[in-house]
Amino acid sequence: MSEQNIDDDKKRIAVLAGEKYQTLEAWYPILRLREAGHLVDVIGRDEGCSVCPSKCGYELEVDYAASSIDPDNYDGVVVPGGYAPDKLRRDEAVLELVSYLDENDRLVAAICHAGWVLISADVLSETTVTSVSAIRDDIENAGADWVDEEVVVDENLITSRQPDDLPAFMQEILDFLED
Repeated sequence: MSEQNIDDDKKRIAVLAGEKYQTLEAWYPILRLREAGHLVDVIGRDEGCSVCPSKCGYELEVDYAASSIDPDNYDGVVVPGGYAPDKLRRDEAVLELVSYLDENDRLVAAICHAGWVLISADVLSETTVTSVSAIRDDIENAGADWVDEEVVVDENLITSRQPDDLPAFMQEILDFLED
């Protein structure tokens, strides 16, 4: 893990990573969060990679496996899309992290196909969210109201549809972390 400068009043955020993650949906949040002074840890599956390639082959080094961290040490989680969420949602420690943060009203942010992780973590019942339209039925079957908007904030849950939505997505995340 690389050393990062962090102010005492800043937050510690987990960004989930897995094979074939969507490059921009991981790197844009990582860089914006670090730029704002927050500590970012890249968290992967127990059976995942230590260096995960994106869909385009861009590598992202995993700092910790999800089972090796204490969710209470984190102020939030960002879940990028791509193909990675399909495997991330099968890892019990990943789901425990997301569920714990949601139960404790901490940031849970997901973009694109990352809604699959939220479904498997059982955090979508009676919420309003967005995602890539391809998983709309899955989202609705999990008990959420799905809307087609660039970013949706429902209490501690922040969701977006696609890479074009990243500026609005990150602005809401940064605003949430300042409160």
